[in-house]
Amino acid sequence: MTGLTRTGKPAGCNLAVQANMGKKPTKTKLPQVDVVIVNFNAGDMLARTVACLQAQTLRSFRAIIVDNASSDGSLTQLSLDDPRFETIKLDKNTGFAKGNNIGIAKGKAPWIACLNPDAFAEPDWLETLLRVAKSDPKIVMAGSTQIMADDHSLLDGAGDLYAPFGFAWRGLYHRPIGRLPATGEVFGPCAAAALYRRDAFEAVGGFDEDFFCYHEDVDLAFRLRLAGGTAVQVREAKVYHVGSGITGTESPFAVYHGTRNRIWTFFKNMPLVPLILLSPVHLGLSLLFLIRALFKRRVGPTWRGMVDGLAGLPDLFSKRRVVQQTRKLSALTLLRAMTWSPIRFLSRDADVRSPPKP
Repeated sequence: MTGLTRTGKPAGCNLAVQANMGKKPTKTKLPQVDVVIVNFNAGDMLARTVACLQAQTLRSFRAIIVDNASSDGSLTQLSLDDPRFETIKLDKNTGFAKGNNIGIAKGKAPWIACLNPDAFAEPDWLETLLRVAKSDPKIVMAGSTQIMADDHSLLDGAGDLYAPFGFAWRGLYHRPIGRLPATGEVFGPCAAAALYRRDAFEAVGGFDEDFFCYHEDVDLAFRLRLAGGTAVQVREAKVYHVGSGITGTESPFAVYHGTRNRIWTFFKNMPLVPLILLSPVHLGLSLLFLIRALFKRRVGPTWRGMVDGLAGLPDLFSKRRVVQQTRKLSALTLLRAMTWSPIRFLSRDADVRSPPKP
């Protein structure tokens, strides 16, 4: 199987583009999926993402490209003669969370797909995600197999995991693709290439726009879990992801927002009893991460993220009150969906479980 790379090497979606060249797209009255791409200076990666989306075997979708005031001409590189696509140009960078909410509000399809502008989908990606997600009414979110765009022997991730002490990670990040687990239940999907059921998404208020970006998908998955939904990680739904292709891997920007939003996610969503019991562990590990940042020369953004995260807690408690008052899941059931193994946490292993029998 082939895939797109950051350098523009041939990809599987290109074959489907050629096969569909004679088929003029038509705008369906009731698309099954609204696909939202939030763009900010993605360069030529955006055009490749759009080309792969146009090549999807599932034709019944609407695509909304939300541009966060890009200055690199990435929009001008698009040549769209496809009525299924719409572009929204914003006058400032509103962030990934709000950008997605803006695009999602424009649609009415029963399912929502979030796709990063540096994620290149295989032709059957959307069709496969939708088929698996619709197989069980409890499923309200579905995640994709993310493969490194520049090295197809490595995974970019196999679902988001969450430890009860308030730390999340992307399973099997930068691990050999041979370790990819079968389709099964996961805590939540990575929003770089994820599917959400609209009614569930809207019921919990969508992405938290105060997060701006990073960890906003973990926060959303947490709230959807508390509302009684489940998530599935779909092995066969594949995308090739550059990964931090815009903000940079472990950049000060990414470290700051990841640190701050990790604190907010834990204190906003964790039920009261485990919050009281596990807060010392969360804060202790946060201090260890701060010490670790000293050796990686990332102490500045880590420290600022911790300070702003803790300083923002008073304003966060009004959101926490709403989340906890409306939750349908018991604390015990929620904790069972989390990953308790310290070995999995330290090794960034996956935790994709066989779905429960009906």
